[in-house]
Amino acid sequence: MSRKCSDELPLEEEGMEVDCKPEDLSKCAYEERCVELTDVKDMRLEAEAVVNDVLFAVTTMYVSHSLTSGVDVAYINVETREGHRYCLELTEAGLRVVGHTFDQVDDGLSTQYHETVYSLLDSLSPGYREAFGNALLQRLERLKQNGH
Repeated sequence: MSRKCSDELPLEEEGMEVDCKPEDLSKCAYEERCVELTDVKDMRLEAEAVVNDVLFAVTTMYVSHSLTSGVDVAYINVETREGHRYCLELTEAGLRVVGHTFDQVDDGLSTQYHETVYSLLDSLSPGYREAFGNALLQRLERLKQNGH
């Protein structure tokens, strides 16, 4: 049996291996606490960030209130500029379409994961591509006008 260094003492128990040396205890325990705090993503917060990032380029987009979101999964409803509605699933694996209407998860639907919301929307909506491109051009024009 093996365990990681933590705040629990004693470190050595009969038949138990320790993954780091006792003198490294404070370092290991600190690093584990940091990993616990920074590596755990709350998908509800991630979903809100996704929505805020691309809302300008779609007709409607919001985190679902009907489907249960949590630490490991969140659902986002999006209507493209073409009027197509989708329910998106956000997990550590990325984003994918799970339904073709708001608040719907079709278990029989097998769609690929996209690493970013930009990639997903780019594949679904020519209107998104156009809006995104226009926003990029406007930003570049402003930079040019400001002498940057």
